[in-house]
Amino acid sequence: MSTHYQPPNLALATIGLSLAIFMQALDSTIANVSLPAIAGNLGVSANESTWVITSFAVSMAISLPLTGFLSRRFGETRLFIWTTLLFVASSLLCGLSRSMGTLILFRAIQGAVAGPMYPITQSLMIGIYPNHKRGMALALLSMVAVVAPIAGPILGGWITDNYSWPWIFFINVPVGIFASMVAASQMKGRVETTTRPKVDYVGLIALIVGVGALQIVLDKGNDADWFDSGFIVITSIIAALGLIIFLIWELTDKDPIVDLKLFRHHNFKFGTLALVLSYAAFFAINLLLPQWLQRNLGYTATWAGFAAAPLGIIPVMLTFIVGKYAMRFDLRLLTSAAFVVMGATCFIRASFFIGIDFYHVAAVQLLMGLGVALFFMPVTVILLSDLEQNEIASGSGLATFLRTLGGSFAASITTLLWDRRAVLHHAQLSEHITPYSTSVRTALGEYGHGNAQAGAAVVNGMITQQSYQIAFNELFHSLGWIFLGLIVVIWLAKPPFMAKAGASAGGH
Repeated sequence: MSTHYQPPNLALATIGLSLAIFMQALDSTIANVSLPAIAGNLGVSANESTWVITSFAVSMAISLPLTGFLSRRFGETRLFIWTTLLFVASSLLCGLSRSMGTLILFRAIQGAVAGPMYPITQSLMIGIYPNHKRGMALALLSMVAVVAPIAGPILGGWITDNYSWPWIFFINVPVGIFASMVAASQMKGRVETTTRPKVDYVGLIALIVGVGALQIVLDKGNDADWFDSGFIVITSIIAALGLIIFLIWELTDKDPIVDLKLFRHHNFKFGTLALVLSYAAFFAINLLLPQWLQRNLGYTATWAGFAAAPLGIIPVMLTFIVGKYAMRFDLRLLTSAAFVVMGATCFIRASFFIGIDFYHVAAVQLLMGLGVALFFMPVTVILLSDLEQNEIASGSGLATFLRTLGGSFAASITTLLWDRRAVLHHAQLSEHITPYSTSVRTALGEYGHGNAQAGAAVVNGMITQQSYQIAFNELFHSLGWIFLGLIVVIWLAKPPFMAKAGASAGGH
């Protein structure tokens, strides 16, 4: 691989690389709010339309850990340009799709080429910035990775309401073409050494089968009622067998397609563990809050997006400050502060109630933005700090893959727990409502305007609402303790945090 390379225009190169990542991260969430419109337009059920999300997530999860292999084979610059152009082409085809089958196929291709984009961009950004500005580059990328998924549902809802759903894909075309042209012009002098590594077909097939099946289980498990579904049971068995074969093969093969031996590095091991667990908890928050706003408070998808959006304000404001000054501190202290802030916001949400107003919800999101601003960049620097320069793309790809998988686990577990706890609380709250009670009969008559059956339906709705509220509060209380517990994990990493990768990237 190459050492530090100075592009002709550093600012333009940074904009081009960042735009590609913004586009890629935006597409992970932009289609979510458009599913009803897509389902109606293509004549399929709401349940079938969710494959638009699943196909993207499955393909991306499979291709992410292949980043290191692909970068060694084709070179980082060429891989970035081609994945960006292929992302543009697949986006165009998604927008032009006139059947659900073709849309799912092109979304799967879009996810496959999206996988390597973030880790490759991270490696390129480290390579074009000198050592003392490396934190700035990573802080900028972290900010983009946080803001884009927040903007996705808002932008997706606005485009779908004012234009039509294909435009959520068409907007990628000019952005991606610009980003790839900038990269081609700014990186053409970057010298890279490529190799022709032997293709580890056993590892590749095991990865595709194991990770693909696991991602389908995590995405579809809740809708299919988990292990009461034969489809989920069979897919889980396939996932387990595929992953066991993958792990054994990759750890024993002398030229593996995914280098699991990267975990021999101390900081990579504990930094990745902290990243995966904290991102899973962060993902759970971002999943629970909009669902709660819509289910319990009656918000539209767009207004739920606006309530969540203040999360991105402080990361945008602090990006350059964190990037410039973070390396002067022990990065474990900054990460600990981030976990304290994020944990505190979870404890605040644990006291939310059905009558809470928009501004309180938005204010807590704004506060959590401070934790997010101090979180991604320090953790990323820590986990990359003891990798060699030629291991950065592989390490970043592997860490991002595990982070993505952590988010998928968090989504499934959070949704399952919220539903199960709500059912339990519903049973407890309705225990004392009996037709044999005079006060209950009177209350049912009042709520139903003289009709006890209508009154019972109203009361049942109120109990359901309160059950989900209690379960929501319980989950956030647990998430608060998880963030505080992660402080212990990050302190298992050891300084210095500007070791091999930093030195090589800086060319000093």
